[in-house]
Amino acid sequence: MQRLARSCYRHRRIVLGAWVVLLVGLMALASAAGGVFKVDFSLPGSESERAFDILKERGFGDRTGEQGQIVFADPKGVADPQVRAAMQDFFAEIPKAVEGVTIVSPYTEAGARRVSRDGTIAYAEVNFTDRSSSEYPDAAAKILDLKEGVDVSGLKVEMGGDIFAEQAFGSSEGLGLILAVIILLVAFGSVLAAGLPIATALFGIGCGIAIVELVANVMNMPSFTTQAVLMIGIGVGIDYALFIVTRFREALADGRDPEGAVVLALDTAGRAVLFAGSTVVIALLGLLVLNTQTFRGVAVGTTIGVLTTMAAALTLLPALLGFVGRNVDKLRLPHRKVPKDPTRTFWYRWSRVVQRRPWPAFLIALIVLLVLALPVFALRLGFGDAGNRPTSDTTRQAYDTLSRGFGPGFNGPLLIVTETPDGAADLAKLRTLAVAFNDTPGVQFATPPQPNAAGNAAIMQVFPTTSPQDERTDDLVDHLRDNVIPTTLGDSTLDPAVGGLPAAVSDFSAYTFTMLPVVVGIVLLLSFLLLMVVFRSILVPLKAVVMNLLSVGVAYGLMVAVFQWGWGSSLLGVGKEGPIEAWAPLMMFAVVFGLSMDYEVFLLSRIKEEYDRTGDNAGAVADGLAV
Repeated sequence: MQRLARSCYRHRRIVLGAWVVLLVGLMALASAAGGVFKVDFSLPGSESERAFDILKERGFGDRTGEQGQIVFADPKGVADPQVRAAMQDFFAEIPKAVEGVTIVSPYTEAGARRVSRDGTIAYAEVNFTDRSSSEYPDAAAKILDLKEGVDVSGLKVEMGGDIFAEQAFGSSEGLGLILAVIILLVAFGSVLAAGLPIATALFGIGCGIAIVELVANVMNMPSFTTQAVLMIGIGVGIDYALFIVTRFREALADGRDPEGAVVLALDTAGRAVLFAGSTVVIALLGLLVLNTQTFRGVAVGTTIGVLTTMAAALTLLPALLGFVGRNVDKLRLPHRKVPKDPTRTFWYRWSRVVQRRPWPAFLIALIVLLVLALPVFALRLGFGDAGNRPTSDTTRQAYDTLSRGFGPGFNGPLLIVTETPDGAADLAKLRTLAVAFNDTPGVQFATPPQPNAAGNAAIMQVFPTTSPQDERTDDLVDHLRDNVIPTTLGDSTLDPAVGGLPAAVSDFSAYTFTMLPVVVGIVLLLSFLLLMVVFRSILVPLKAVVMNLLSVGVAYGLMVAVFQWGWGSSLLGVGKEGPIEAWAPLMMFAVVFGLSMDYEVFLLSRIKEEYDRTGDNAGAVADGLAV
């Protein structure tokens, strides 16, 4: 680390120039040859995935992409001539404006049951062929523009489905960056000192995002990967640079020359950054054990982002410190004093208070953490639906209108898909199955089988009485698979697959719930081994792992309390409580555990450094916490 620090300091113009060329070159290359992002929560080997494969292979390609609804209501009745003419014109214009879209109109024989009993509410299915995530917003925008042309007094038209949801264009990452700048200014009291971590992080994040866009050419990555890289990059990039800049300023204050200060900062804080970043990478790469393209894509993407921000902190930052030198505290904020003696800070005094009464402090902290973590035992995974969105959202209004006219289950029908090699004979068995579905508690309505053009496959829709996110809908999926279908078909060679959104959610949720302990165990073991090597101790890494596991438990507990139980959810703009998104606990574990281990390594590294220098354990803990 000392050789790296001296080299970057002495060749700072070359290092800075190389990073500028690298950033500009990668961004230009990504702009010209970046890959396509696509959200894919499919689960290979699951029954819902088998249903999707049959749809794709047997000529039901118009159902392999996203699905939406056009929900409309009029007190005069949807059969009113003006309403009918306006809606049929709307339905006819959509396939002309958007390629790969089919409409199942309630005014056709196939869609006749899509009119409510009182005749005032109806809906049309909007089926998309499979396409990249980036193409859906444009398709949705065109359809929404066409909707604005529907103008009949009393007629209300809303769009259902995720692709029509109102997007929040405010950038939480941008807000985080602004807040980070403010905190750095307050902490350092100097514009120049505060700007170094920001500049370093932005270089690393920019290169990381560009590389991720290029990697998207060779592996499937979800559309939110770049946002994940930006979010984690801001967190770790600023932290790493902040830690090094702080040690640089301390070394200058102790009388070292700028080069010596850079060497000391990188040899101490820089070494901690290297190990801390390694723990984050381990936590993120733990997601690779999952058999889903989405998790693997995010794992690779965020790991790239962490590695580039680490590289910037360990090479670009020493070069920038070489340019800044003793001027690091120039451009100070008004009325800010020179940093005071660490022993006179609040954190030093707080450390001494805790050390004088360690057991009461330990027990109080442990009890608080355990209480906050308790809700985790009520964790239920699933996916939220439009019912969780704000009431102003068109998809929420479509959801509520469908629920009022048909029942909440019409917002997420099950799709029963099967091959029918015996043609008419198999269709007769499926009609018997449809009758059994309609006699099943929890089923609002099941459609007769609809064969494909070749007659070798058929589909049926089953509408539950409960909403897609309701736990009873998951139970219904299991009941149909385990009881109704086997009992009704007996020894038939037919092998229907229960698919559709609720089934896919059920499969994905069950899988992630099963794999969560596996991922946690692997990450804990690897992190423990790494810290054992770094600190040459068993007790210190064990303590670090346990403490960070507690912090993750608290994060899970608060997540359950707010989003599943609804405590204070209105303050966050959540329409209503619901299950925890099935992907969230795994992603949260990777991010929260990685970042908390970051801070653990930073603190322990400084404490160990002070202990090696003085041999005073209590003083090392106080000094490490203070500085």
